[in-house]
Amino acid sequence: MGPIGLEEIKHNVVPCFDMKGEVVEVIPFGSGHINDTLRVTCKEEDGSVNRYILQRMNHEIFKNPAQLMENVVHVTAFLRDQIQAAGGDVNRETLNVIQTRDQANFMSDENGDYWRTYLCIENAVSYDLVESAEDFYKSAVAFGQFQRKLAEYPAATLYETIPNFHNTVDRFAKFKQALEEDICGRAKDVQEEIQFVLEREAFCHLICDALDKGELPLRVTHNDTKLNNVMFDDKTGEVLCVVDLDTVMPGSALYDYGDSIRFGATTGAEDEQDLELVNFDLELFEAFTKGYVEGCGGSLTEKEIRMMPVGAKMMTLECGMRFLTDHLQNDVYFKIHRENHNLDRCRTQFKLVADMEARWDEMAAVVEKYI
Repeated sequence: MGPIGLEEIKHNVVPCFDMKGEVVEVIPFGSGHINDTLRVTCKEEDGSVNRYILQRMNHEIFKNPAQLMENVVHVTAFLRDQIQAAGGDVNRETLNVIQTRDQANFMSDENGDYWRTYLCIENAVSYDLVESAEDFYKSAVAFGQFQRKLAEYPAATLYETIPNFHNTVDRFAKFKQALEEDICGRAKDVQEEIQFVLEREAFCHLICDALDKGELPLRVTHNDTKLNNVMFDDKTGEVLCVVDLDTVMPGSALYDYGDSIRFGATTGAEDEQDLELVNFDLELFEAFTKGYVEGCGGSLTEKEIRMMPVGAKMMTLECGMRFLTDHLQNDVYFKIHRENHNLDRCRTQFKLVADMEARWDEMAAVVEKYI
């Protein structure tokens, strides 16, 4: 994806979408790393202002924009029905796709780039970092509510926008392949990390096998459950909605729950080099667990709740394994900013896994409260 010029977008892209009013401003917006995001402000003749979020989709990561947008349109339509039935505000409690003037959900330009537009969610804010247990709890409620509202959605009808994204068995196989190929001769220096993964091969099967056997229900999963994908009302501080639905796919609720624990219930940064500073935080684990179960409002099965510690450990192990795989493959997937950056990232995840294993009974006792 090459650079974009605001004037070019204003004259060639914006007019293709059904935006109300005259365009008065097009500016870069937000802090996302995957798509290019702009905010478009339009003014109507009566002086009223309409704002829209215009995005250039990253088709290097998302190979099939049509399938991705079909997922988004169907899921948001389902959510709107739920919100309306509950007397909520459909313009603020979910994403609203603005169609092109040809009634399509996205458009492609002459450069081969793909564009989409959402209605801007007004008077709302998102946060990049967990500042308190209360923030983390509120984000858990948001992701739990997302899960509850979509509990009746036929998850199997969704496309996989990134195939095998949380298929831990497949991730393990790819790790083994990278280890065997060892294309840049790094394996000899990371034997401890390699053994850490190999010793947990059987564990990698737990969620995938339970899904295959029907012991865990197939659900609509968000797959990017970071705090900055939750919008809060900027006056009341209350949760409004979950955004960034690009990775909405069929999967297990334990993926969403576990990935939140992985990045949020820790005392250190994802690439912290001093592992003494990286510890699993049981207080934050409990805050998120409480919020997620409350948000799900009875839609989770008893087995899903009992397996929450497995979800937390699985997503953390899987992420560390992906960082280690990329390190062995000469850093081709995750961007690095220093030598051995992916190795540092891998080590923080494995430290958290080891911490979770040491505190497994405490994690199980927390979860037991919510059954």
